[in-house]
Amino acid sequence: MTITLWCLFIAALLHVFSKTPLFLAMAKQRGGYNNSLPREQQKQLDDYGKRAAAAHYNQLESFPIFAAGALVCTSLGLESYFISALSCTYIISRILYLYLYVKDLASLRTLVWLCGFTSSLVLIASPLWNS
Repeated sequence: MTITLWCLFIAALLHVFSKTPLFLAMAKQRGGYNNSLPREQQKQLDDYGKRAAAAHYNQLESFPIFAAGALVCTSLGLESYFISALSCTYIISRILYLYLYVKDLASLRTLVWLCGFTSSLVLIASPLWNS
């Protein structure tokens, strides 16, 4: 399995990882985690919990763009150091992004988001220079 496919697998696991701070914030509320109406409970979260929810949803939103890039490269057999580095950059930036979002470091978070988003876009466009 290539580094790009491993990164795709890790990116999928980040869905669960990104939910952990949100789950913990919800579990701390009176009555604990409301598995019947979790989205209703999320509306009542404090600032930390709201940031944890936003970070989780952003992870879900960013995954398809990276997945498209990873699958474009894989389907065309484009595996190089550069492609692997882009894939790893996405994973590292997403982990940092989640941390920075929950810790409310907005400006740095935006820069890290841009890094991850750009790496995904470059992966999608990589056939332009590898054809």
